[in-house]
Amino acid sequence: MTTTVEPDRRTAKDVRDGAGAEPVPAEELPPPPADEEDIPVPPGAPRALLRALLGPHRARIAVATAVILLQQAALQSGPLLVAIAMDRGIPALREHDAGPLIAVISAYLSFALLSTVLQWAFIKISARINQDILLELRGRIFRHAQRLSLDFHERYTSGRIISRATSDVDALRELLSEGLQELLTVFLSVCYISVLLLVMDWRLGLVSLASFVPLFLIARSFRSRSRRVYRRSRTSAASLIVRFTETMNGIRPVQAFRREQANDAAFDVVNRQSATATADGLLEIARYVGLSRTTANVWITGVVLLGAFLVTDGTVELGVLTGFVLYLRRLFDPIDHLAMFLNSYQSAAAALEKIAGLLAHEPTVVEPAEPAELPEPRGAAGERVVGREVRFEKARFGYRTGKEVLPAFDLVLPAGRTVAVVGATGAGKSTVAKLLARFYDPTGGRITLDGVDLRDLATADLRRGVVMVTQESFLFSGTVAENIAIGRPGATREEVEQAARDIGAYEFIAALPDGFDTDVRKRGGRISAGQRQLVAFARALLADPAVLILDEATSSLDVPGEQAVQRAMRTVLAGRTAVIIAHRLSTVEIADRVLVMDQGRIVEDGTPEELIGGAGRFAELHRAWRDSLV
Repeated sequence: MTTTVEPDRRTAKDVRDGAGAEPVPAEELPPPPADEEDIPVPPGAPRALLRALLGPHRARIAVATAVILLQQAALQSGPLLVAIAMDRGIPALREHDAGPLIAVISAYLSFALLSTVLQWAFIKISARINQDILLELRGRIFRHAQRLSLDFHERYTSGRIISRATSDVDALRELLSEGLQELLTVFLSVCYISVLLLVMDWRLGLVSLASFVPLFLIARSFRSRSRRVYRRSRTSAASLIVRFTETMNGIRPVQAFRREQANDAAFDVVNRQSATATADGLLEIARYVGLSRTTANVWITGVVLLGAFLVTDGTVELGVLTGFVLYLRRLFDPIDHLAMFLNSYQSAAAALEKIAGLLAHEPTVVEPAEPAELPEPRGAAGERVVGREVRFEKARFGYRTGKEVLPAFDLVLPAGRTVAVVGATGAGKSTVAKLLARFYDPTGGRITLDGVDLRDLATADLRRGVVMVTQESFLFSGTVAENIAIGRPGATREEVEQAARDIGAYEFIAALPDGFDTDVRKRGGRISAGQRQLVAFARALLADPAVLILDEATSSLDVPGEQAVQRAMRTVLAGRTAVIIAHRLSTVEIADRVLVMDQGRIVEDGTPEELIGGAGRFAELHRAWRDSLV
C-alpha cells in the first residue's frame, strides 16, 4: 500500500486563533470570515423553501386573508361616512331630520367595532401560522445539520449553524409576526383608498394617485441599496456568533495561553463590522423615510389647495374634500410602516437565503436507495464470532484540498481479530479509521463488510455494526447511565451496569454522589477526562458492535486506568473485529496483528512479538517506549 502524509488540515480559523501562540497586536490580525465563506445558495432555493413552509398552511392563510380584507373594508369606511355626514346628515339635521345623521353615526360605530374584532381574529390566526412555520423551520435546520456529513462540520464552524437557527430565524420571525401584517395593511389600504378617491372625485383622485410614481421610485432605490446592507448585516451577525462560540468553547486554552487580549481585538473587529452594517441599515431607513414624508406632505398640500379651489368653485362639496384629506392621511401615514416592513423584509430575505443554502446542502455520505442486507456472521461450530471481515479493495481517498491522502491500496482485516495501526502523526491512521466508520466515502475503490460495500448498507445498520471510540470521548448532559445507554437505547439498567463492570468503570461510577444517576453536566465536565473515556468504552461495549474502532481511545487514561481497560478489552474484543489506532505501544500488546504506517505507507505487518523481535520501525518504537518507562 502506498499513501502520502496527511496534510495539515487546520482551517484559516485555526491559524487565526493560533492556539499556543503568543498574543499578536490587533493591527496584525486578519479580517473575520468573509461572505464568500458562507454556504453556496442554489438558484431558486429561497423561494422553494418559502413555498415548502407556506404550503401546509394554505387553508389558514386563505381564512386570514379573507378576515383582513373584511377588516380593512370596515376600517376604510370611516372617512367616507364622515363625508356623508357633512354633506347629507348635517343639512338634514338643520331641516329637523336627525335620521340620516344617526344612521351614519351608528354605521361608523358598528364598522369601528367590527374592524376591532376582525383585527383580533387576524392577529390570532396569523400568530398561530407564524409559530407553526418557525417551529417547522427550526426543526428542519436541526435535523438537517445532524444529517450533514463530517466533512461539512469540519469545514464550517458550529457558530455558523447556530446563527442560522437563532439570529436568522429571528429575522424571519420579525417579518412574519409584524412585517407581513404591515404589508397587507398598507397594500389593502392603498387599494381601498385608491378606489374610494376615484369614486368620490375622479379629478382629485387622479392627482392623489399620481404621488405613487415618485414614492415607487424612492422605495425601489431603498430596496436596491438596503439589500446589500442587510446581506452584510447577516454575515457580520454570524461572524459575531462564530467568534463568541469558539472563544467560549476554547476558554481553557484561551486562559492558559493568554489569548484574552488577542481575542478581544479579534472580537472588536467583527463587533465593529456588525455595528457598521446595522448603522448603514438605519441610515438607509432614515433616507427613505425623509424623502417619502417630504413627497407625501408636498402632495397633500397640492391636493388641499386644488380641492379648496374646487369647493369655492362649487364643483366639489366640502364633505368630499374633508374625506379626501382624511383618506390622504391614511394613504401616506403607513409610509413609516412600509419602511419598517422593507427593513424587516431585507433582513429576512438575507436570512432566508442563508438558511436555504444550509438546507439545500446535501450530505456527501448518502443513504443508499436500496440498502443491502448483511449476511449472518460466520464461524466454526461453537465459536462465538460476532466480528465481520473488512476489506479495502483498491480504496483511495483525498480531501477537498485535492491532495490524495491514501492512494489506492488493498487490505484485509479478518473477522474476529484485533489489528493495531501505529505510526507517526500524519501517516493516515485516523483517515483509515474514518473511512471504515464511513464518516467519509473513499474517492476510489470500495470498503466491504463481509463482502457488502459500506455504501450499500443502511446507515442504521452500519452504525449498529461499526462503532468508533475517539480520543474526545464526548458526553452529553444527563446521567452516567443515560450516556452509557446511548450505545443501545433499549438496554435495561442491569445491562448498563454490567457494561460498566466489564470495562472496569463500575467502581468509580458507584462512588459518584448519585452513582449511575449522577448528572455529568455539560460535555461531561463533572468527571475527569479518563473517567469520561471509561464511560465511552462502556457505551461502545453496550452497543455490542461487530467492528470496534478505537482511535487513540486510551490517550486520556492514566497508567492504572489504561491497564484496567486493557484487562477488560481482552474479554470485550474476543470474537469482534477491532481496529486500534494508538501511539501508546502498551495498547498495542493486546492486538493479534500490527500494521506500521510511515508517511502513508504500510511498512511493517506482523504480530507484536514478530515485530518486536525484528529490527524494523516497530522494534525501534518499542525500545524507545520501554526506555521512556525507565
